[in-house]
Amino acid sequence: MGLRSGTLGRILIAVGLVTCLLVAAAGYTVLSNYKDLGNLVRVISLIRTQYLETVTTEQMVEGAIRGVVESLDDPYSTYLDPETFKKLNEQIHGSFGGLGILVGIEGDYLTVVRPYEGTPAYKAGIKAGDKIIEIDQKDAKGIDLDTAIDLMRGPVGTAVSLTVLRNGEQKEFNNLIREEIRVPTVEGKVLAGTEIGYIVLSSFNDNTPNELSDTLQELKSKNIKALILDLRNNPGGELRSAVKVADQFLFQGPIVHIDYKAGEDYTFEAHKPGLNLPLVVLQNQHTASAAEILAGAIKDHHLGTLVGTTSFGKGVVQTVFPLDNGAGIKLTTARYLTPDKHDINKKGIEPDITVEQPRGAAKDLQLQKALDLMKEQLAG
Repeated sequence: MGLRSGTLGRILIAVGLVTCLLVAAAGYTVLSNYKDLGNLVRVISLIRTQYLETVTTEQMVEGAIRGVVESLDDPYSTYLDPETFKKLNEQIHGSFGGLGILVGIEGDYLTVVRPYEGTPAYKAGIKAGDKIIEIDQKDAKGIDLDTAIDLMRGPVGTAVSLTVLRNGEQKEFNNLIREEIRVPTVEGKVLAGTEIGYIVLSSFNDNTPNELSDTLQELKSKNIKALILDLRNNPGGELRSAVKVADQFLFQGPIVHIDYKAGEDYTFEAHKPGLNLPLVVLQNQHTASAAEILAGAIKDHHLGTLVGTTSFGKGVVQTVFPLDNGAGIKLTTARYLTPDKHDINKKGIEPDITVEQPRGAAKDLQLQKALDLMKEQLAG
């Protein structure tokens, strides 16, 4: 999503206003309490004149900005200090590695869903269910998923440390060396003894649409009669990737509506022939963001049956804005709406058929239900 000049201007004006207030406070200027800003000036003045320790203007500026963003009570809007903001920019513009773990959010904690075999996380002993409480000694409680993933990524050969909580016991994983992780986002096969294709879509990046197209072609060449699409534990990813993937399933009509607070709203439309096969989609509480765009589009267009549990409920878009001191803020600037204009944020997408999957269960009950549905439909 691009920066919108009006929004950026308002951000810079707000930052400039705080700076002006601080300058005024430094000279002990008393301003009128215009819209409660006078209280901010008074607090700053009291800190400079009465507080025991010395506090720099830069500290108070950063604290004021951080406090304003935190007051939004939005888990996806956050202040990024200069160091964190620099790391995010480096990751956007460079070639980077990672640890090889799939993560999701459970309550306030970043939780490991799956470590991929042979990766640094797997070899270090990180396990599914571990709750990540620190990343490089920084508190990770309440961190948003995108920021956490970006912080764990980095240049190949560099180190990152994680602290996890496992069965109430704290464990340290220090100096995990990042490697180039080549985990495909799409994996497919024909389920044994059937004519049913099975595709696991684990996340969305630039390669996902092409990976899906190739996988579908391969499965169709094996004369599959139906398809099960597994979106469980998919944390999302890039919006345009999700749109291109959904375009391979939909025949026509809207894929997703982007509803901006300011500026012109936008609707992504389907243009391709679509998937002419019976379809079941598996989802769970870790199916989030871009994965919910795909699930919502399939559900609203009545192209398949959703099986599992209610999805995560992240239906908002974030934009990162730079600040003059090398820091940045990530703000929620728009919401996703499904083709039928359902707002799923903090609600999730309800499955058509609810099937719980107990943690550690030997049998995949959700997949078995999807398989039973497909067999019944093909038999009928």
